[in-house]
Amino acid sequence: MLSERVASWRHVFKLDPNRTISDGALDRICRSGTDAVILGGTDGITYDKTWELFRRVRRYDVPCYQEISQTSAVIPDFDGFLIPVVLNAGDLQWLIGAHHEAIKVYGSLIPWDRVAVEGYVVLNPDSRVARLTRARSSLSEEDVTGYARLAEHLFGMPVVYVEYSGCYGDPRLVRAARAGMARSRLFYGGGIATPDQAREMARLADTVVVGNLIYYNVDAAVQTVRHVKETPKP
Repeated sequence: MLSERVASWRHVFKLDPNRTISDGALDRICRSGTDAVILGGTDGITYDKTWELFRRVRRYDVPCYQEISQTSAVIPDFDGFLIPVVLNAGDLQWLIGAHHEAIKVYGSLIPWDRVAVEGYVVLNPDSRVARLTRARSSLSEEDVTGYARLAEHLFGMPVVYVEYSGCYGDPRLVRAARAGMARSRLFYGGGIATPDQAREMARLADTVVVGNLIYYNVDAAVQTVRHVKETPKP
């Protein structure tokens, strides 16, 4: 089951098929010692772009997973599939609508043992994902704890993903998500650019996701693997 594999991840790189990465940078990312590489993004995601990036990553031994935002870009050859559900979305399309549409058409073909659901809490109102989903991002600590409890205890989601996408997050709100969880995996993603930031979020979250840093400082991105893995688990 993918949910069992996800539970072992401490550090993950996320690559966007709609962004350019050199062969040299990709080589360093895939040989970095990260636990997994996720391919996914908010906009401009096509089958051709996803396939081209997947083909390049597949040359390496690192496990590679697809985070699905467009059903037209799904490639069956990935090691598994992550399904984002934006818990604080103002547009129900990103909470249940797109998911129902996809399952209605492709449900009999989905390899459910290779699927894991991520309960996103989007907290940067200026991010593309917040604008797309109309996320209600001005949340209190109690709000975030409530969403984490909702994801784990009511919906049984294996992952709660605190997403800042483009800026570094508020540790208080990441800690608030942790307070609502007992078994699910707490992911953090957003704005990590320094060793101290990587270590701080590694002390709060089970899994740290690094994305944007890859595209403007691959040296620093690769170093986050060590910073996160050397930090004691929460």
